[in-house]
Amino acid sequence: MFCPLVTLIYVSLILPCLLCLFLLHKYITAELHCYKDNILSLHCCIVNCKPLIYYEKNQCKFLKFMCSNPTSSSSRHPHPHHLPHRTTSVLSKLLFAAPNSPLQYPIQGFTVQPLTTTHIPGMSVCIVTQGTICRFEVFILHNKIKKRSHVTIITKTFLRYTELKVLLNSIRQFYSNIEVIIADDSFEPEHITGEHIRHYIMPPAQGWFAGRNLAVSQVTTKYFLWVDDDFVFTENTKIEKMVEVMEAVPELDVVGGSVQGNQFYFSILYEQGEEMEGGCLYRKSKGKFHSLPGYPECYLASGVVNFFLARTDAVQRVGFDPKLQRVAHSEFFMDGLGSLMVATCGQVSIGHQPKTGKNPDAARYAKFRASSRSDNTFKLLLHFFKNHLKCIRYG
Repeated sequence: MFCPLVTLIYVSLILPCLLCLFLLHKYITAELHCYKDNILSLHCCIVNCKPLIYYEKNQCKFLKFMCSNPTSSSSRHPHPHHLPHRTTSVLSKLLFAAPNSPLQYPIQGFTVQPLTTTHIPGMSVCIVTQGTICRFEVFILHNKIKKRSHVTIITKTFLRYTELKVLLNSIRQFYSNIEVIIADDSFEPEHITGEHIRHYIMPPAQGWFAGRNLAVSQVTTKYFLWVDDDFVFTENTKIEKMVEVMEAVPELDVVGGSVQGNQFYFSILYEQGEEMEGGCLYRKSKGKFHSLPGYPECYLASGVVNFFLARTDAVQRVGFDPKLQRVAHSEFFMDGLGSLMVATCGQVSIGHQPKTGKNPDAARYAKFRASSRSDNTFKLLLHFFKNHLKCIRYG
């Protein structure tokens, strides 16, 4: 919106305004920066054509130009004080630092979300000349980051190179540049090479959770996607949909999908027992809680299937107990009970490779895969001494 030129009388009012715009680029007496957290807005005026403030930053640009009379109604351009704040505490109240020749800026009360374009209330540069205000409204623009760059795919392999290569080929069919981390404790390791693939060879037969710990420890992205080495990516394996849910609900730590149409998930309930005996855990298959706001197809749960997207730092804090070498999955979510917020979303799925008989180590692998009675007894003893549990019941 430009200053209206009705009569020649207004020329004397507009010329000083334009002169100020010219001087604004010549004289710089102060500079303000876009802080990393973007918790800043400005309201500063240049009075009587004196360029007292210049706002400059690579991602901050002047997008609008508007002139208006200070006595006119401001209903056409109201400041968006009605925008919702992230908290309702006293810190949500918009407070401005006292103007100082004549710089003024808020010291609390408004937060700019990353990766979005946001209009900050009061953020402007003003020029006042004989009753006419020429105003620039300033926006902060952010370059959006591709969501796939936030994710690393990780897996653990043992004596299943035939299946692993099928998995890697399927990943590259849909995600050509995504990072893949492989933890490998096979007896005679093969070297897996390729672009954006990191292959970590462990001592032989260290176990399921030891491999998970190694893989997760090498993740440098915000999220990781866990897959088993005999899975296969399909057209329905859309990592970006899982990232969307995690970004929309930042309290979430794990989001699970479905494997071959099986949306396995469960709830865990804890019943406190006597001080000397310990309590009991009840793991209920298909147990879930309420749906996620904005995602009615997703539900909170206590644990999910072996295909999940997780927040790296949250999982690193919980970890995988390396004492559990063979069959172990629910135990990770038991250790994370009370620390991890978990959800299941069935609309994202991954395939499971059929048994083809092409793996020469299949029989050898099966011996290590099956758990013995001593393994189950050790698992119960571990739960008692580590988590003070006298029983675990499955339903």
